[in-house]
Amino acid sequence: MTDYYAEKLSGYRLKFCYELASPRVRQYMEAEIRHVLSRVRPSDTVLELGCGYGRVTFRLAEVARRVIGVDTAIESLEMARELAGEHSRCEFLNMNALDLQFATGKFDAVICVQNGICAFGVNQEALLLEAFRVTRSRGIMLFSTYSDQFWQYRLAWFQAQAKAGLIGPIDHAASGDGVIVCRDGFRAGRLTPDDWRMLCSRVGCDPEITEVDVSSVFCETYKKVDLAPVSTPP
Repeated sequence: MTDYYAEKLSGYRLKFCYELASPRVRQYMEAEIRHVLSRVRPSDTVLELGCGYGRVTFRLAEVARRVIGVDTAIESLEMARELAGEHSRCEFLNMNALDLQFATGKFDAVICVQNGICAFGVNQEALLLEAFRVTRSRGIMLFSTYSDQFWQYRLAWFQAQAKAGLIGPIDHAASGDGVIVCRDGFRAGRLTPDDWRMLCSRVGCDPEITEVDVSSVFCETYKKVDLAPVSTPP
């Protein structure tokens, strides 16, 4: 999949997706943020992968000392900077999450919520390894994906986005079992708790898997030692 969010769903189009969210979807989004905030300390420097226009980044900055959000969508980043103003503790950078231009061990926490690990359409092992590289010793990494119990609300939300012309029509024949496919090339699945455990075992980390709000599955782990490089397919 091409970089769908950079090419087709960025800036105000992305923001409108969240404005279309039903009350139940809004509850899910707030529950994710509150869970992440419970893991962040006031002294932390935090990195958010796939920050978009800053929806989560700004909330993280209410707690953390400094937050850097990275994304590949220029339009979303420009919008985030405009919303941040001059005195924000947030910084927004155009950067690929597989090739973070930061020193090893720079961040106290690395955050990637709302199914970014699947929606980015990248090698998941490489993504985890790069996130671990920039996390400090004893720092935390938190990723989230959708719970299967949230499927009906997730699907209805994407159908509303398709009806509004923000994404392509849903390919219902190809969608199911946690995967949403659109006729314009969008595709995003999810990771079950067992999927998370297998993925983490391949990169050598010990995860804690938590279901939040019967809507999100969080994988969180503290960095104890540097992970050895793992050969991953391109």
